[in-house]
Amino acid sequence: MTRPRALITGASSGLGRGYALDLAADQYDLVLVARDEARLRELATSIGTEHGTLAEVVVADLSTRSGIDVVRTVIETSRIDLLINNAGYGLKQGLLESEVSELEGQDMVLAGAVRELSLAAVKQMRSRGRGGLINVSSMAALTTMGQYAASKMSTLVFTEALAGELRGTPVTVTAVLPGFIRTRFHERLGVERPGPGWIWLDVHEVVAASLRDARRGKVISIPGASYRAAARIARFVPRSLVRWGSTGFSLSRRDES
Repeated sequence: MTRPRALITGASSGLGRGYALDLAADQYDLVLVARDEARLRELATSIGTEHGTLAEVVVADLSTRSGIDVVRTVIETSRIDLLINNAGYGLKQGLLESEVSELEGQDMVLAGAVRELSLAAVKQMRSRGRGGLINVSSMAALTTMGQYAASKMSTLVFTEALAGELRGTPVTVTAVLPGFIRTRFHERLGVERPGPGWIWLDVHEVVAASLRDARRGKVISIPGASYRAAARIARFVPRSLVRWGSTGFSLSRRDES
């Protein structure tokens, strides 16, 4: 039988790498997308050796028009059974210290590319009569922590709207809202991990929970019991308090996955 095929953006490290390893173990063929060709090829080789599945490498910068076009062409010209939009982009500075071009690049990766690739994929999936879409948003979407939060909220609402339009079809759509995850992200930023240790989730924990929720057809996946509780409470917190809590804690991220 033909193995299922998944395309993962931001696949070279962190959460994206975790999705790749989990799906390869589940006998998925993969299309791995990121900017770092060396890390992508190392991962593809490791997957092929350990699991015997195919892992193609696509080098693309999703903050650029050309990068998005490269990935969209793959989606439109080959079978993709599962698309995981995971590529990240953060900035160390706040809104006032960032260049407009930097904010636009961040929004392109976190929202614009997600929107365009999602639409290309689900149209193909709907025509074939099956498929799944996972868009990685963030618990930051519930805060006011800069452009990062704004873009992640955009992706969350877009994904929910898309799920509504695809209700009753065989195509599942899931937005994942991870909290803090133990990756090399903060090390690359050159900052300390904020908060107590208990708020940090393992990559495998987030991957396993979100894939399980997606296979069940859940529209929103929030890995971690403490984060699910926080999301429920957040609905009743006044926006003034959300703004106060977000100020000074708005570490914008640059996950070069």
